[in-house]
Amino acid sequence: MDAEPDSTQNLAPPVPLAVGSIVDGWQLEEKLNTGGMAHLWRVSRVLSGDNATRSPTGTSPDADPAVGLPLIMKVPRIKGGEDPASIVGFEVEQMILPALHGPHVPRFVARGDFSRQPYIVMERIEGPSLRPRLDEAPLAIDEVIEIGSRVATALHDLHRQHLVHLDVKPSNIVFRSDGTAVMVDFGLSHHDRLPDLLDEEFTLPMGTGPYMSPEQVQYVRDDPRSDLFALGVMLYHFTTGQRPFGSPESVRGLRRRLYVDPIPPRVLRADCPPWLQEVILKCLEVKPERRWQSGAQLALALQDPSQVPLTARAERTHINGVLKRLKRWFFAVGSEPQTAPVEGVASRVMRSPIVMAAVDVDQAANELLEQLRETVRRIVVTEPGVRLACVSVMKTARIGMDDLMDRTGQSRHVRQLVGLKHWARPISKQLNLEEGRLTFHVLEAPDPAAAIVEFAARNQVDHIVMGARGNSTLRRYLGSVSSQVVAQSDCTVTVVRA
Repeated sequence: MDAEPDSTQNLAPPVPLAVGSIVDGWQLEEKLNTGGMAHLWRVSRVLSGDNATRSPTGTSPDADPAVGLPLIMKVPRIKGGEDPASIVGFEVEQMILPALHGPHVPRFVARGDFSRQPYIVMERIEGPSLRPRLDEAPLAIDEVIEIGSRVATALHDLHRQHLVHLDVKPSNIVFRSDGTAVMVDFGLSHHDRLPDLLDEEFTLPMGTGPYMSPEQVQYVRDDPRSDLFALGVMLYHFTTGQRPFGSPESVRGLRRRLYVDPIPPRVLRADCPPWLQEVILKCLEVKPERRWQSGAQLALALQDPSQVPLTARAERTHINGVLKRLKRWFFAVGSEPQTAPVEGVASRVMRSPIVMAAVDVDQAANELLEQLRETVRRIVVTEPGVRLACVSVMKTARIGMDDLMDRTGQSRHVRQLVGLKHWARPISKQLNLEEGRLTFHVLEAPDPAAAIVEFAARNQVDHIVMGARGNSTLRRYLGSVSSQVVAQSDCTVTVVRA
């Protein structure tokens, strides 16, 4: 197999975007917002971009999803030194958004790869987000009910599409002109039928502190009732003007919600009806099985208060005493999350065997990279349902600061990601792997062997395929990366030499 030229050697330095710039046929007309993770631009189409990946329904002019829609382009902030999770999160959103449909999500139009300019073009929802309403809380009870029922309906629709949002908060909820709630920003989401890249690469809780559910704090990402907990946090804030669990900034602070109850809403607001306190506190239960079990159930309760069965929650006027909190703290310390499939989770597909290709895109010789690619291709051919995870390790210093940019001003993390995708491109083209069966991961670690072994163990990899460079006295003395992986791994390891 002839090796393709290394496109990563010709990557241009990042070019600042400006009004009037054209990216793959999309003209930037106005910068709408700059957030911590991305820039948002109002755009229009001027020509068809060869490098833009459009939605399946956008392959012909008659079915062009961009026709008649106001459009927005989301561009990640890539400067070098950014949180690697933000890069992975953008890839997650690029993968998930095309899989969603319906009135409660923006319509996907196009996306661009990291090898040129990463972006997502999608429908622009003209209505406002819920974020400004936080500053106006507490809101009228009728408005709290209306907001809650509309958002619960949107979440139920997403859950039926096998998605758990995992970052439900006011700034991620916008409204169409007819009042339909639309969820945006899927960078932290979990989709039942797509790989969960964040779960595979990171071991910290993912979410926005005030809104994270107890199970998210314990690393569970596949329970749709987590979104209902976050909605309960919003309803509490809109009702009382306060957050039920404050704004914790540490894992220790996040874990307090496992054993400390929020102040009952009626203590903070006298005109809060008992049934609404019942609904809100039921959303905020620590154990998912004690919450509302679907967004549809919650929406129905908000729309028909007479059907809400009142329990002790409705009359609660105090928080737990010291002894009860100490008891709950004792059971929460070191508690493990539920690992068995939980009731109400969107239907799952059977997990296929996972093959991990560990590729040294920076240092390995072309001959070794080509031989490794051919070996991986043969393995994938023999496993029709295989999932191929291509992994590269960006070595970092154990002590001191790392240079996260290369000489051209390109982020080293992004450059390595592009190199990994370039290496796998012939496999993808020849075997026509559908989305979700081929994923890419750049791990940042001082010890490449340990990072590979940990990734394989955490993600239940069945087979590791990796290259080994030529022997040397130093490698024999210290132990090569491949020999350490063979010695420490619990799964099958195939070592390829040129």
